Amino acid sequence: MATRKQATASNKAPQGNVRVRYAPSPTGDPHVGNIRTALFDWLLARHTGGSFILRIEDTDRAREVQGATERIMEALRWLGLDWDEGPEVGGPHAPYIQSERQAMGVYQGPVDRLLAEEKAYRCYCTPERLDVMRKEQQARKEPPRYDRRCRNLSTAERQACAVENPSPVTRFAMPLEGKLVVNDAVRGSVEFDLGLLDDFVILKSDGFPTYHLAHVVDDHLMDITHVLRGEEWLPSLPRHQKLYEALGYAMPVMAHVPIILGPDRSKLSKRHGAAATLEFRDGGYLPDAMVNFLVLLGWSLDDHTDVMTWETLIANFSLDRIASSPAVFDIKKLDWFNGVYMRAMPLDDLADELLPLLERELPDEVARPIDRAYLLRVLPLEQERLKHLSEAPAVLGFFFVEQPKYNPIKIIQKGMVRDGTRDAMKRVLTTAEAIETWDVPTLEAAYRALAEELELKAGQLFGAIRVAITGSEAAPPLFDTMKVLGKERVIKRLTSADYFLGAIPSAC
Repeated sequence: MATRKQATASNKAPQGNVRVRYAPSPTGDPHVGNIRTALFDWLLARHTGGSFILRIEDTDRAREVQGATERIMEALRWLGLDWDEGPEVGGPHAPYIQSERQAMGVYQGPVDRLLAEEKAYRCYCTPERLDVMRKEQQARKEPPRYDRRCRNLSTAERQACAVENPSPVTRFAMPLEGKLVVNDAVRGSVEFDLGLLDDFVILKSDGFPTYHLAHVVDDHLMDITHVLRGEEWLPSLPRHQKLYEALGYAMPVMAHVPIILGPDRSKLSKRHGAAATLEFRDGGYLPDAMVNFLVLLGWSLDDHTDVMTWETLIANFSLDRIASSPAVFDIKKLDWFNGVYMRAMPLDDLADELLPLLERELPDEVARPIDRAYLLRVLPLEQERLKHLSEAPAVLGFFFVEQPKYNPIKIIQKGMVRDGTRDAMKRVLTTAEAIETWDVPTLEAAYRALAEELELKAGQLFGAIRVAITGSEAAPPLFDTMKVLGKERVIKRLTSADYFLGAIPSAC
């Protein structure tokens, strides 16, 4: 297994025994930072021959969003991140949804043990009392934290408090002083002052565990060897290490991956182009391009390699190559990746991706089903221009409609007038009708000869033809386009162009 930045050799897991988990909360659609962590987990599992577990941490019932779990799994599947254990797959540690595990009493046993050993205590403070306490601390310019009022209550005091508040929370009793050094696979040894950490809640008044307790218990029971999570959780690491110690559990290798910033180095937001993962899918990005982009947000193979295959990523992924400095999300870089992957995509695969989109988005006048064989003739002309799948209906549309829409004035090229253009286009039409072998060399030879005969620059004549048959001034190579459109469709469009030109005032 690849080396890792570990302070002690005991943190190394044997090859093949690595077990990692992606444990999102279903509080909305998964965003790029969240999914980036899942990708790192998955690559570590595949690199080591280990297991990738999906666990849904839904203990925050107030923030749960209906359908979010399904969207999380949909995003993973879109990116090709399959899980070895978890919802819809099962496994020896089922269930893999924490609310279902809570109903089975998985978390109550550890809480009862901590209470019995006086490593945790019931806290009867009301939300109102805690709010007043925090405001007073802020007024004194102190960091807001619990004042441990309930930590040393007598039995009689607890009984009295229980009458007043029969639904207390349970807090973990942190050490009151001392230093704690914790090991992180990305940052090495990190020292914390225990005197600055308060007694945190491990069981809420509704009986559900907090993240602090639930993930520690589940990671232990599911034999998780490595925990990868965002660096915003690093300040909680001493709390979790003390909780592991109190429960007698071995703590997994911890790796806090760098945060993702916008190009201006501020917190990543939608104004930087960031979005929920499935919005990128719907916006026409390819999953392989998205994976390649995401993996480079905090990890690198070397100082020069950008485009990497799945095989390269799996063969080379290791924790020691994860950077500790923030990663920068650059939507332009993602667009570049997507263009690279689209240009390299086999035409059959690209057609498979585009057919459903074209079926949905092309105008109703286009016959369904879309002719796949015809699409495969179109794609070589447009593949270089496509940066997103979502662009395809607009970019390819003129190949499929009967008549593209455009302003006929655009047919009139620089240095030309309406009447001269109309005369020239009539000759273009009669030339097309006379051509028997409809291929690129024949078309090009015929129209270069016509331009010379009409004493026009080739660019003028070709530009007029391009607008007339495609509706656009920017299109693939003209004669390749004419060949794919076919003689019949080209003649119809040239005939329409003459009609459109006739409707333009002669002064133009």
